[in-house]
Amino acid sequence: MTPRAVVFDLWQTLARWPDEESRELRSRWSDSLGVSPERLDEIWFDPDFYRRRESGPIRALLEELCVVLGSSADVDEVLGWRLDLTRRSLVPVPGALETLGRLRRRGIATGLISNCTEEVALVWEQSPFAGALDVAVFSATAGCVKPERRIFGLACEKLGVAAADCLFVGDGANDELGGAARFGMTPVLVHPPDEAPVWDGLEGWDGLRITAIPQILELV
Repeated sequence: MTPRAVVFDLWQTLARWPDEESRELRSRWSDSLGVSPERLDEIWFDPDFYRRRESGPIRALLEELCVVLGSSADVDEVLGWRLDLTRRSLVPVPGALETLGRLRRRGIATGLISNCTEEVALVWEQSPFAGALDVAVFSATAGCVKPERRIFGLACEKLGVAAADCLFVGDGANDELGGAARFGMTPVLVHPPDEAPVWDGLEGWDGLRITAIPQILELV
């Protein structure tokens, strides 16, 4: 069966999140809040707070964070830092844009499903990815997150294809591969050739696997 669409994850799949720059921002941000980075993380990565920040407007969550911490930090300034980092981080991995173009020329639709805070959606049209994918679904604007069925359904609906006709390509964060499979897509694990999969449960992955985005062309 030749798939009618290939849907990709974003971070660590089509683009690499810059961990060092992210840590620097975390330090600057915690200083502005007047708390330690560890205290910031305690709230930012709380499961309930995490889901809400990944599935709704970012400004409201930044304001809520200030209230919880009793801080008068400048929300506009912090949001500006986060937007700038996101904008600079949306750099396609080698071969990504070329692969997306080749898929299109073969008549295969392309999509994106990303668990992300709203900054990605806000700067997406300024990124090299703008126009490179047929459909982009961001959890923050969709109101749902991977591995929930609804977010996979939104991508398929927008692409006009059945789940069974889609490959889903990702690094496996957020149980996205399992979620895609349960929805009816064919999951494909991606990880660098010199690195093992980083997420729990993928050590014995026996499904489709690639170590560079252009290799998806061998599966279609």
